[in-house]
Amino acid sequence: MKSLRFFMAFTALSLMLFAGCKDVVDHPVNPVNPDLAEVVPTSCTNPPIRSWLFAQFAIWGQGPTLIYASEELQLSNLAIFHALYFENSSENQYYGVKGEYTDQINKSLKDLKNFWDIEAKNIVTVAAHGSMLQDRGKVIKMYTKIYGYSNEKANKYADSLATLFKIYPQYSNGDHPAFTFNQLAIPDTLFANVGQVPAKIIIGDGSLQGFDTLGYGKTAPQSILAHEVGHLIQYDLGILKPGMKLTPKTSRRFELMADAYAAYFLAHTRGAAMQLNELQQVAEVFFNTGDCEFTIDGHHGTPTQRKAATEWGYNLARNADNKDHIIGSREFASLFDAVLNDIIKK
Repeated sequence: MKSLRFFMAFTALSLMLFAGCKDVVDHPVNPVNPDLAEVVPTSCTNPPIRSWLFAQFAIWGQGPTLIYASEELQLSNLAIFHALYFENSSENQYYGVKGEYTDQINKSLKDLKNFWDIEAKNIVTVAAHGSMLQDRGKVIKMYTKIYGYSNEKANKYADSLATLFKIYPQYSNGDHPAFTFNQLAIPDTLFANVGQVPAKIIIGDGSLQGFDTLGYGKTAPQSILAHEVGHLIQYDLGILKPGMKLTPKTSRRFELMADAYAAYFLAHTRGAAMQLNELQQVAEVFFNTGDCEFTIDGHHGTPTQRKAATEWGYNLARNADNKDHIIGSREFASLFDAVLNDIIKK
C-alpha cells in the first residue's frame, strides 16, 4: 500500500509541477479558433528534467514526499501562490536562491517590453522563493485568505511546517527546487479575498535551479521569461481569457505558440540576438517543459512538439529577408496557427 501511495504521489506531482497552476487561471480557447487537430497519443518519453525531479523525490523517501503532496498542507503550492496573490511589485525582486539570475531576467524583461507591440509598461515580474515557507506570517496569510482555513487551523499548520523543516533536512528549509518548481503569467485580475492583482509573471527559484542542473543556466532564465511574456501577448490579443475552459488541444496550442513567440524574440537581431548554439539550448529548455499527459486539460504538448515550435520561431527570425523588421504580435499568431498542425506532427 505504501508503494502504491508513493507512486500516486509521484504521478500527482508530475501534473502539479508542470500544469501552469490550472486551479488559478484556465487558458481558454480563442473566440475565433483555428481548426485544431485533436490530441492523439504518440510515442513519448518524459524529458530529463522530470527524471531529475523524480530522482529528488526518490532521495527524499516516501514519508517526506507524501507530506509534500498533501492537499491539506499545500507545500507544493504555497510559495508560488503567495507570489501570485501577494507580490505585486517588481521592486527589490531577486531571482534565484542567491539572486544569481536577477541581472539576466531584469535585462531580458526590459528588452521584451521594447520588442513586442503590446501595452507592457505595467507588467510586473516577481520571484517565488521557498524561503517564504519559513515566514510564519506569510504562511498563515495563505492558509486563511487563500485556502479558507480558520485561524486555529492555520496556526497549527504553520507550526507543522516549522517542525517538518527540522525533521526533514531533505527539504533544505524550503530552498529545495521542488517547492518553487513552476512559472506562470496572469493578466490584470481581480481575485476574491485578495483584490486587484496586476499583469504579472511569476518565476520560481526551483525552475531556474532545475535547468541550471541540466546545464541550461545561461539560457533558461531568458527562455522562461520570454515564454511567459508570450502568454501575456495572448491575453492582450484575446487568444487567452481568464476562467474559460481549456482542453488538451487548446492548451497545447497556447503553450506551443508561447514557445514560438519566445524563440522569435530570442533569435531576432532587435531582440536578444542569440547565436545558433544558444538557440539550440533554448529548444532543449522547451523540450524539457513538454509532457506526455495527452488527456489532461493542461497538456503542454510533447517534448518533441515543444522543440519543433521553438525551432520554427527562431528560424522565422533567422531566415527573414529583412532581419530588422519585427512581425506584429497578431500577425505572428496567424502565421503560427497556419503551421501548427504541421508542428504537432513532429
